[in-house]
Amino acid sequence: MEYMPNFQLHRPTSSEEAVKLLNEQTEARFVAGGTDMIVNVRRGIQQPENLIDLSSIAELKQIKENSDGLHIGAGVTLNQVATNDLIKSNYPAIAEAALSVAGGTHQQYGTLGGNLCLDTRCLFYNQSEWWRQSNDYCMKERGDVCHVAPGGKRCFAAFSGDVAPAMLVYQAEVELLGSKGVRRISLVDMYQNDGMNHLTLAPDELVSVIHLPKALSGSPSRYAKARIRGSIDFPLAGVAVRLKMNSKKVEEISIALTGVNPSPQIIKGTDEHIGKVLNEESLNILRDSVRKQAKPMKTTTVAPWYRRRVIGALARKLIQELAV
Repeated sequence: MEYMPNFQLHRPTSSEEAVKLLNEQTEARFVAGGTDMIVNVRRGIQQPENLIDLSSIAELKQIKENSDGLHIGAGVTLNQVATNDLIKSNYPAIAEAALSVAGGTHQQYGTLGGNLCLDTRCLFYNQSEWWRQSNDYCMKERGDVCHVAPGGKRCFAAFSGDVAPAMLVYQAEVELLGSKGVRRISLVDMYQNDGMNHLTLAPDELVSVIHLPKALSGSPSRYAKARIRGSIDFPLAGVAVRLKMNSKKVEEISIALTGVNPSPQIIKGTDEHIGKVLNEESLNILRDSVRKQAKPMKTTTVAPWYRRRVIGALARKLIQELAV
């Protein structure tokens, strides 16, 4: 790790003040728990001149329920998400996903908004300054070549947030606050398949609230991931499944992935199974569909073919468990 660079720290007490500061200051970044971003700053990957600390904004730390559903502030910690009774009982995959992030200490500080906006990761990007410099950097940071796919012009750094896929299967929406006001979009629309620029947020926007619809409250769901070290690692491959059965037939099914693409993704084609009984054949079809749509690259020390097989196996296992 490098020494921390010099920067100016700002501590706004409202979301509006935070957005105003972001627009006024040069090379400014938001920071909440900082469990991932501060590591990148110490590695020299990110070098902000101004850090805007969101931890004193009370409105970002609220969890509210009304007739529309559950509304979670972006500043709510992952530990609070994992242990909240409303989330555990009505949106269980989200609680499981939050509980699987890194270790317990990280969950005490890391926030929901931070995990949803997590920077993409790669074996050639998340390294020390001297290591990256000796390899002429990479396309994502100060370089010209993607070492994962040297002949191409795209960055394949993978999104590795755990909570996003669990939110996606519940059709979550996010509220964004910027200099032009507030807008609300589907969470899936906050991402794009670009390792260098995977978020569609405007440069001055802050994720303030995540909305979970009442209509899907209570729908059974699970989240699971594969990782090298079971206590702290990012997912090599992560899967969220929401499955509602009726008279042993599929009434609703949604599958979302993380760790295998520059953005979290919803699996296409699952509607074909609605109204049908789940059996060995259909379980294998769903597994194979997940494998085909997962696009892992050599962004970790683990081979892409293994991650593809694992993510299919995890999806099949969760579907089978939820179908009982």
